[in-house]
Amino acid sequence: MINLGVLVSGSGTNLQAIIDAIEAKKLPANINVVISNNPNAYAVQRAKIHNIPVEVIPNSSAATREAYDNIVVEVLKRYTVELVVLAGFMRVLTQSLINAFPMHIMNIHPALLPSFHGLHAQKNAVDYGVKFSGATVHFVDEGIDTGPIIIQAVVPVYDDDTEETLAKRILKEEHKIYPYAIQLFAEGRLEVKGRRVVVKDTAKTENTFLENPSSNQK
Repeated sequence: MINLGVLVSGSGTNLQAIIDAIEAKKLPANINVVISNNPNAYAVQRAKIHNIPVEVIPNSSAATREAYDNIVVEVLKRYTVELVVLAGFMRVLTQSLINAFPMHIMNIHPALLPSFHGLHAQKNAVDYGVKFSGATVHFVDEGIDTGPIIIQAVVPVYDDDTEETLAKRILKEEHKIYPYAIQLFAEGRLEVKGRRVVVKDTAKTENTFLENPSSNQK
């Protein structure tokens, strides 16, 4: 069992996916605290519905980003958090927080990193004309979406896709892989070796590939 601290800013659908996995006994974890910089985030209400402690720390709480992150670190440690989970937290972390939890902070990004990092990833994928996109769970380092990759899910990008339709397709996969990434961490199956995250005790799937458009289409 691992103690989580989840940082949120918005609607919190990934938070809900994690809560659902815990309550279904699929994820050996407890959410000790949900922290939000946005008091009006619906994610805050989701946490309260499930009786999870909530700490709202508005952006105005500190004069600098580093000072803000020092407040977050103090709260996380007070709640004995072991793994920090970013679930739509709309702030760039500073070294103050990253150094307090080295390779113990996860983030999810709606693209197949290292492509389309940063904001508007789904729009950028559609505009670029890629045939596949997806979601990536990674450890957080000092860069923007540059940390070691834990797990990825792939979705097709269709010719009639918009940013919104692609985002919806990707989000379904996010809700699957984020709880699983946390599960792998809780089970001690993740080992960071440089840029690579080695996942212990996983089976290989041979002779599997994806095409879009498919060469087997009639």
